[in-house]
Amino acid sequence: MFVRRKRNASGSFSVQIIRKVGRINKVVKTLGSSSDERELDTLERQARLEIDRLQGQATIFSREKDESLTSMLSTISNNEIELVGPDKILGHVYESIGYERIGIDELFKELVISRLVYPGSKLKTIDYLARYKNKEISVYSIYRYMDKIHKEFKEKVEEITFEHFKDVLGGRIGVVFYDMTTLYFETPDEDDLRKIGYSKDGKHQHPQIKLGLLVGPEGYPLGYDIFEGNIYEGYTLIPFLESIEKKFLIGKPIVIADAGLLSNSNIQALIDHGYKFVLGGKIRNENREIKEAIQQLEIAEDKPREVNKGGNRLIISFSKKRQKKDEYNRKKGLEKLEKKVKNGKLDKNSINNRGYNKYLKLESEVKVAIDYRKYEMDAKWDGLKGYLTNTDMNPNEVIGAYGDLWQIEKAFRISKTDIRVRPIYHRIPKRIRTHICICFVSYAVFKELERLLKIKKVAFSANRAVELTKNMYQIRVFLPESKTYTTVPLKPTDEQQELISAIMKI
Repeated sequence: MFVRRKRNASGSFSVQIIRKVGRINKVVKTLGSSSDERELDTLERQARLEIDRLQGQATIFSREKDESLTSMLSTISNNEIELVGPDKILGHVYESIGYERIGIDELFKELVISRLVYPGSKLKTIDYLARYKNKEISVYSIYRYMDKIHKEFKEKVEEITFEHFKDVLGGRIGVVFYDMTTLYFETPDEDDLRKIGYSKDGKHQHPQIKLGLLVGPEGYPLGYDIFEGNIYEGYTLIPFLESIEKKFLIGKPIVIADAGLLSNSNIQALIDHGYKFVLGGKIRNENREIKEAIQQLEIAEDKPREVNKGGNRLIISFSKKRQKKDEYNRKKGLEKLEKKVKNGKLDKNSINNRGYNKYLKLESEVKVAIDYRKYEMDAKWDGLKGYLTNTDMNPNEVIGAYGDLWQIEKAFRISKTDIRVRPIYHRIPKRIRTHICICFVSYAVFKELERLLKIKKVAFSANRAVELTKNMYQIRVFLPESKTYTTVPLKPTDEQQELISAIMKI
């Protein structure tokens, strides 16, 4: 504010207090007018005193506003600050897939979201709900809930998931990827479901179950099933495919699976049921006739060849990168064997075809030695990879299709690390089944989030998006005038706003 003299039409001057607002001068107060210079000086002194008074009031008022705001904020308790990011973002994705059609209360949704945000035991889940959602629920309530829903949910969940991702894939699923993994338990006890068996995780002393997962292109989940821990994974494929085909009228997609499913009975079963397939081929384990046929081929990089195997096509490819890797692994395996032989840690029971033990031999019926000739002969397979198929795809198409099997490997990696489907702490079979169902839905939500971020060309990953939701809060405040409560979301960061804009507009 400042003092101004303004000439009047009569020739006198008015003394005014002026406030500049933008480019406009506004009159705050006119102190008076006069033609006498001494009177005008007096009016100007009064004007300056008035400015001091007005500015002092503004300072006091600003201080009062600060104190009022501070006082109001001090009344907000911790339980009036709520984490809303996971519900806002992940809950929206959950509903966009269609899981709200399951038609139950919010607890299932909260268990799915907590599995994505704070994966762990159910004790960790109730800690998350209490600390961030202000919801008190006992672990026994969750257990009873899991016992109640275990039967009906799998079918509904698979139906909704399949329908959604079938639409995402354009209404037709021409290729499916199948694989199986082991999930171990933190207990020594076995039952009808949990069995000690061969473990891909090296947890041979722990009871386990086997989880079969079927995904489409891009790793989109289509279905799952749970098997006893000691079942041979090759026995699971056909029953699983038949069940999916029957439920969803999927037709006969091309089945792509790992070499672990490559048994003669399995291959014949796929053929008998009308399936086309691409399976990883164990060429080092083939019979002599096929091995000789392979060795007679001239196979260059990017120029795969093929041989006939029982009416099916065995595609053989060569890669220099794979050759170096195979050679390195053979040498490391040999070094470990040499160390064990030197230390006398091997006996005749160690001579088998497991891994690099195939390089062992028995000398003088008592001494275990290394068969270096067999080791050197094995070098001719370095860099070669086999693919068995009954499709009419050209060799490069077969190799490309099998190469997409990494999608299901990524699915298991996400499930085991980000969602932490294992280790499993439950011991009752129905709770185990519900736990796997929750993890399957969590994976579906994660993949849909990943897809939406890609569509919207968002730079960060789905993992980063989940992290961003963990710091999106709202506060509940009391409005003294209306004597009501309202919730106010805290201002998001630029990254959080980008995430909100990408997901909430679907």
